[in-house]
Amino acid sequence: MSAMNRKHALAVVAGLLAMTVSTVAKPAEYQIAIANMKFGSPPAELHVGDVIVWRNDDIFRHTATARDASFDVDLPPKSQKKMTVERAGAVKFYCRFHPMMTGELNVQP
Repeated sequence: MSAMNRKHALAVVAGLLAMTVSTVAKPAEYQIAIANMKFGSPPAELHVGDVIVWRNDDIFRHTATARDASFDVDLPPKSQKKMTVERAGAVKFYCRFHPMMTGELNVQP
């Protein structure tokens, strides 16, 4: 391959890589607050790779615990923790200390 053809091939590959990188969505960050013994509404547009910031505004300790055991976030009073969403599908969650507190994440690929 001549030097000119190599340069052209490299330019094409670089262009394709740039297009691929620019079309990949960056992870979004969402917040789910816990207040008055209730989980706030989960985001409607949640995708694998997005980040959820669980924020406990209550004076009681809570958890965000998946029924399928895929996550378990312990939240002391007035604290917050980040969690990266790792798989698609519907995941029901609850608080281990207050089982009447429930919610569901609907995660898209």
